[in-house]
Amino acid sequence: MPRHPGRLRPGVKLEIWSDVVCPWCAIGRARLRTALAGHAHRDEVTVRWRSFELEPDAPRERGDGAEHLASTFGVSVEAARRMQDRVAATAAQDGLEFHVDRARHGNTADAHRLLHHAWETGGPALQDTLKGRLLQASFTDGEPIGDPGALARIAVDAGLDDGAVRDVLGSDRYLDDVRADEDLARRLGITSVPFLVVDDRYGVAGAQPVDALRQLLDTAWAERGTPARS
Repeated sequence: MPRHPGRLRPGVKLEIWSDVVCPWCAIGRARLRTALAGHAHRDEVTVRWRSFELEPDAPRERGDGAEHLASTFGVSVEAARRMQDRVAATAAQDGLEFHVDRARHGNTADAHRLLHHAWETGGPALQDTLKGRLLQASFTDGEPIGDPGALARIAVDAGLDDGAVRDVLGSDRYLDDVRADEDLARRLGITSVPFLVVDDRYGVAGAQPVDALRQLLDTAWAERGTPARS
């Protein structure tokens, strides 16, 4: 990935492109939280969740997830369910409880718009809280993640203002921000998620192991304030 001109940074900035119907994004978030919990400078690390729709043309809610997975990967429904079970087992190792049989996935544009709203109104802490609730709703609770009513409940539960949430969902506010994130992802060559960009300097793909993330955080902290190599 291209490197960019360096600048002085008091802390470390992590930008993560992901989707709320991506199981590896949920696993990656759990691992990052574990890595951050043991980082000496965790309060000086800013995490921002960027938008990436795995299926921009998806309907608000689709049918059986295993059937869709089977169609996507060209495998049998039974094989798709085994794939889901393996991902759920991996998630359990990171403290997550997946119930993929309950999943009611669909279009995620509105969820991403709410994540931009959370960032604008409450900063990284509120955005991360909402991100966690959306992933839980998607993979544990079986909420219809494309449904405005469900999204409103999830967002208010995460701490967002009810009236403001309904105003956002009743408009196309932040849609340009979602598209801008996705345009930047294309320019950076991001084709799969999760994808983490560290201080505009380099990118890391996939749900990295906790030890690798700890090393990444240590390296990013040591390099802060130094010019990025061109």
